[in-house]
Amino acid sequence: MSKPRILFFGYSEVGYECLSLLLERGDNVVALCTHEDNPHEKIWFKTPAIAAREKGVPVFTPEKLNSPEVLAQLEALRPDLILSVYYRNMISTRVLALARLGAWNMHGSLLPKYRGRAPINWAVLHGEPRIGMSLHRMVKAPDAGAVVDQEGVDIGPRDTAEQAFRKVLPCARRVLARQIDALLAGTAKETPQDEGQATYFGGRRPEDGRIDWSKSSVDIFNLIRAVTDPYPGAFIDVGTSRLMVWWGESDSPAAAGKRGRPGEILSVAPLIVATADGALELTRTEWRGTGPTALRVGQNLTPGPA
Repeated sequence: MSKPRILFFGYSEVGYECLSLLLERGDNVVALCTHEDNPHEKIWFKTPAIAAREKGVPVFTPEKLNSPEVLAQLEALRPDLILSVYYRNMISTRVLALARLGAWNMHGSLLPKYRGRAPINWAVLHGEPRIGMSLHRMVKAPDAGAVVDQEGVDIGPRDTAEQAFRKVLPCARRVLARQIDALLAGTAKETPQDEGQATYFGGRRPEDGRIDWSKSSVDIFNLIRAVTDPYPGAFIDVGTSRLMVWWGESDSPAAAGKRGRPGEILSVAPLIVATADGALELTRTEWRGTGPTALRVGQNLTPGPA
C-alpha cells in the first residue's frame, strides 16, 4: 500500500524543521509550496526549500494559490494530507478540501491566544511569560480550527523576539513528531478552541516600530525587544533623520528616579528619554536618513515625524 501523499506549505525555520522531520521519516512529501525570499527582508533563518531541494522534492513558489493554473497543479498532486507551517498566504477552502485526511497548520502561539500574523513578536511586545506552538485543523477563519496538540516554553522578560523564537522552535518539531502518525491514519484527536479566550493580531510593518513616549517604560522596552535585530527595529524620527533604537533599559541606574514630559530628552550622554512613568536609557542606537542629528537636553521627541 502506498504511503499517504503530503502536500507541504511552508516557510521560515519552523517550516524547515517540520519538513526535515517528514523527510527524515521517509514520509511521502509530493511537493513544497513556499515563498521566494524577499530581497528587502533580512533572511536570518533556514527555509524549507533547502530541505526540499536536498531530497529532490518539487518546489513551487506561486504568488496566488487561486489562479486556475496553480489550482490545476495542486489538484494534479492528489494530496491525501495538507500540512502548513508558517506559510504566509491564506489557503482557500477549495485547496484545503483537496486532502481527504484534512489540512493542518502549525501556529506559533498557544491557541486560542495570538491568532494571526507574527504571534511571537506580539507576545514579546505584550510581555508574555510563555509562548508555544499549536497544531490545529485548518478552517476558513485563520487559526480557528480545533487543536490536536500544543507545547509551550517559558521566555524571559529580557528575551528578544529572536531569542524567544529560538526557544520555542523545538516545540514545533516535537508536536509534529507526536502527532504525524495519527494525522496520516486519520485518528488525530481534536479539541475545539474556546472562542471566548481567542485573541487575534494582524501582521506587523516596519512603521509599527515607531516609539510612543506616552507609554510606560516597560511597554516601550517590550516594543524594542520585540522588533530589534533581525527585525526592522524601533525608531524615533528627528527632523529628516531616523534614530533606530536597537536596545534600551527601562531600569538602568542612569535613568533611575528621572522624570519629565513623555518624550523629553533628560540626558544626551547617556541618552535618556522620559516616558509616561519614568525614563528609558537608549543604549544601542543607529542614525539613518540624512545622518546624525544634534540632540539636546529638554528637546521633546514626540510621536510621529518631528
